[in-house]
Amino acid sequence: MKSIDTQKLQDKDITLDDMREITTSIIDTKTKDLQEELEDLLRQKELIERAIEKKSEELQDKKCTIFNEIESEIGDDEIIISKLHQVKLQSVDLYDMLSEMVESAIITALERDGDGDISEATTEVIKDITFESIKEGSLNTIRVRKILSTILQSSIDVSEATPNRADEILKATLKGMRAGLIRSISRFKKRLAYMPVEAKHILIEDYDTILEDLNQTDVLFSQVVVNQASQSSQSIRKILIDLNKEMRYDLEELVNISKETAEVMKERFASFAKNAVKKAAPALQSAKAQEAKRMGVEAWGVAKVALGSAIKTAKEAMDKKS
Repeated sequence: MKSIDTQKLQDKDITLDDMREITTSIIDTKTKDLQEELEDLLRQKELIERAIEKKSEELQDKKCTIFNEIESEIGDDEIIISKLHQVKLQSVDLYDMLSEMVESAIITALERDGDGDISEATTEVIKDITFESIKEGSLNTIRVRKILSTILQSSIDVSEATPNRADEILKATLKGMRAGLIRSISRFKKRLAYMPVEAKHILIEDYDTILEDLNQTDVLFSQVVVNQASQSSQSIRKILIDLNKEMRYDLEELVNISKETAEVMKERFASFAKNAVKKAAPALQSAKAQEAKRMGVEAWGVAKVALGSAIKTAKEAMDKKS
């Protein structure tokens, strides 16, 4: 037996707004339980994500505390402490503490070397921080850009407060960022040979994007510099723009390692990607895929009717003029 609303849908003079209102009402009624279940799952997801974030922070804090406890037990031997700090740098997720760590490292270099040359030390520490921040995560543009931008912004903040050393600080920072990025890509290239099957599937999902990103790492690097320069004071902006122009000729190593890595990806995973597509072919026969095809045909029909209506209206207007 048809409902009143369904009977209304058979009215040839029904408006689009009426159609939308009636169908929305029917859908809301018939999907009420599913909507409530979905909303409940989304609430659970939010709670889980918060719990994960909280536990991640606790884990980070615990790691740092343990490293500090170990340091207090091993004495004052600089060589041993240096090795411990290196392990700590490699063991703790730097992403969330990146800004403060870069700022602290540069300020420490300024304080300990006084009026001396801090370029080499700053370049080295920025290289290590860049590498350790990038290496474990995804090598995609958004993440890499965020890391580089955060590092450079922290360096800019210190440079603003120490204008007489700004050129030196920023030049060392850019050199360190470039070296760290090169090292990260080089590591990724070596890991491709031993990447487990599970990771290959993740890689294939982002295959085209990673390839595209690898073929324009020099552009990404320059964009980060220019974007940060545009948000800085006039004096800092000039230094960064000048340094960016100078470094265009020094990005050859970055370009080469990126292109080599892209080639390794193509050689090792192009066939794997094709096979993955073949295996995915049955999914094209799924109910969801079939509905998508059906909606494509329907969308074509809507466009055709709209076009026919527009032509008819235009013709009628012309007939009235004549």
